[in-house]
Amino acid sequence: MNILKNSLCKWLTRLESGRCQAALTTITTMKTYMNNPAKTCCRIIPFLVISLAGLTSCQVTENSSIPRTADGNPDFGGIWQSLGSAHYNIEPHAADFPPLPVLGAVGAIPAGLGVVEGETIPYTSAARAQQQANKEDWLALDPVVNCFMPGIPRANYMPFPFQIIQSPEHIVMAYEFASASRIVYMNRPDFEAPIFSWMGHGRGHFEGDSLVIDVTDQVPDTWFDHAGNHHTDALRVTERYTHMGPNVLMYEATLEDPNVYTSPWTIRLPLYRRLDTNMQLLEFKCVEFAEELMYDHLSKEAETP
Repeated sequence: MNILKNSLCKWLTRLESGRCQAALTTITTMKTYMNNPAKTCCRIIPFLVISLAGLTSCQVTENSSIPRTADGNPDFGGIWQSLGSAHYNIEPHAADFPPLPVLGAVGAIPAGLGVVEGETIPYTSAARAQQQANKEDWLALDPVVNCFMPGIPRANYMPFPFQIIQSPEHIVMAYEFASASRIVYMNRPDFEAPIFSWMGHGRGHFEGDSLVIDVTDQVPDTWFDHAGNHHTDALRVTERYTHMGPNVLMYEATLEDPNVYTSPWTIRLPLYRRLDTNMQLLEFKCVEFAEELMYDHLSKEAETP
């Protein structure tokens, strides 16, 4: 009886990692009977049947809620957007003053819990010092202020929507900010990047119901946020997109760069489907908004007699 009890307890512990509350309630009740050997044999079979039925039903319901393409893969097509303040700082941060006093409260930086697992990026001491220097003068140094493309993973949590267009051979991601875009080459692990680029080189495949994208060959100029979190051209980003339901994706990205980090680290945040009527990406060709900031000194020099 003790052997049966111990084996069942281990089995029930594994089941508790599932998400079906009805089955877990049954499991909890079942454990109470396990403390009484006289009741175990007469109670165990019905509870096992109920538990397995509940968990199976739960799993079928979860899988059926995932939209799929004609070839059976999960369908990630649609327009998505993140919420929160990760675009200001992916690490936990308090609210802060705006970069320019004239912006007042509308330009102030909201607080955020961060999206880094473990809260802190494992920088080397020199790289952390560089991040702090970047943050002190971010309005002048942050590439997106001058309308440069944000890179990966930053493009996915900018306060702008992006669209995923999926086919068996390629996945296209189009971003509203700066009209940036990238192509993910599916099931071509040996296809090397011809050059370094702002949005990197993406090669994708499916692992179960998750879309996994290996991103390499990004220029070292991109940041991860306004707080100056940075990388070098050795950056490797492994993205993972997983359906949490028909209208929510869980986005995870593991970042490796031995030049500035002491170990790989991961960010994790949800992406929400935009359900607005007639939702579409609109133009945000921001070059004209940044021209005066970038080139005003040249025009003033030209006007000087």
